[in-house]
Amino acid sequence: MTMTTVHDNAAEQEFELIADGHRAIAAYQLEGDTIVFTHTLVPREVEGRGVGSKLIRGALDAARDRGLRVVPQCTFVRAYIERHPEVQDLVR
Repeated sequence: MTMTTVHDNAAEQEFELIADGHRAIAAYQLEGDTIVFTHTLVPREVEGRGVGSKLIRGALDAARDRGLRVVPQCTFVRAYIERHPEVQDLVR
């Protein structure tokens, strides 16, 4: 599988990752020093191959780099954070 790096498409308020030509997104809203992840979409064609996890990891790394606190409204983001203690300090 070919995947690009995670990219912050700030104009659309989405982190995006292209996997085998399919665009996965993690939508967000910025509220001051907080980023609220509202939903994640991984195309059916690339589900179950780690695309969502790579996308969310990249998005959370970007949030950390920018000094943002995280609110995981999206159930996928919340589940990722619960499984990865190393990012739990980001949660507001």
